Amino acid sequence: MKISVWHRELSDSYLRFVTQLGADCIDFGRDEDFPGVAEQGYPDLDALIKIKKKFQSWGLGINRVTLPDLSEKFMTDQPGGEKELENTCQALRVFAEAGVPIARQRFWGDTFNELMFRYSSEHRGGYRSRGESRALTRPVPETPDYDALQNWWQHFCTVYEHLVPIAEETGIKLAIHPSDTPNPDTPLGGLGFHRVIDAFPSRQVGYLYCCGTRAEAGGSPLVLDEINNYGRKGRIFMVHFRNVRGSLATACGFEETLLDDGDMNMFKLLLELERVGFDGCLNPDHIPPLEGDHPPLTGGLAYSVGYIKALFAALAALP
Repeated sequence: MKISVWHRELSDSYLRFVTQLGADCIDFGRDEDFPGVAEQGYPDLDALIKIKKKFQSWGLGINRVTLPDLSEKFMTDQPGGEKELENTCQALRVFAEAGVPIARQRFWGDTFNELMFRYSSEHRGGYRSRGESRALTRPVPETPDYDALQNWWQHFCTVYEHLVPIAEETGIKLAIHPSDTPNPDTPLGGLGFHRVIDAFPSRQVGYLYCCGTRAEAGGSPLVLDEINNYGRKGRIFMVHFRNVRGSLATACGFEETLLDDGDMNMFKLLLELERVGFDGCLNPDHIPPLEGDHPPLTGGLAYSVGYIKALFAALAALP
C-alpha cells in the first residue's frame, strides 16, 4: 500500500514538503487543475506530461485525476449537455495516454445536501471539523422521488457506457466515489453504490472507496463489510482514509475527526485491506486545520501521513 496526498500547487516547496513526509503520489480532485480544461474542455496532453515529469523528478507519481464535471446541463438534458460528455470522453483518452492509472467522474446531483444541517464541530484542543445532522434540519425536506432517482441513474449509465470501452481499450481505471452525505435516498448512498459494478462488470470499473463517507452511513461494521465485499472482488482502486464519530444509522448525524479520534479503529481497516489484497493508495481526506498551520493544513497533513506510516510499520511488524 502507498500514500497519496491532495494536489494543492505545483511549487517545488510543496512537492519537497510532501516528499519529506513520505508521500508516494498526488491526487487531483478538480478537472480545472489541468491546463487545457478551461480553454478546450479537456486537458492538454503535453502540459499533462510536463506535470507528470515534474512529479517524477521528486519521486512522486500521479495516482488519481478527476474528469471534467457532468453538470446539471447534462444530467437534466439541457442544450449543450452532450458536449460535456464528449469532453469527458476525450479527457479520459488524454489521461490514459499520459499513463495516469485512475480517473474519477463527478456527477451533478449525486448528493442532496439540503437534507442535512451542516455545522462546525469542536474536538480535543479546539480543532474544528465538519459535522452534519439530519435531525436538526428544519423544516424537514422532502426526499427525492423515485422517478428523479431513476432518471439520474439512466444518465449515469449513459456516461459509463461511453467511458468503459475507452477504459478497457486504454487500461485506465474508472473509480466512483460514494455519495457524501450518504443519505439512503442519494444515488450512490448505499444500494446505488453497490449496483455500479453489477451494471458495469468490467475489471476497469471499481471504487474510490471512502471509508469516512461509508462510516457516516453505518459505522465500522459497514465499512469492514464493504472492504471485504469490494476488496475480494478487486474493485477497490484507492481509499479515502478518514475517521468520523456517529453515523446516520445511529445518531442521524456525524462529525469528522482526526484519524485517531473517531469511532473507527483505523488499524483494523488497514488489516482488512491487507487481507483482501489491496495494494493501492490511501489518501488522508478531509484533513482539519491544526494550530500553527502555515500554510493552512500542512500540520494536519503531516499528522495524517505520519499516522498512516505508523500503521504501515505496525502492519509490517505483525508475525
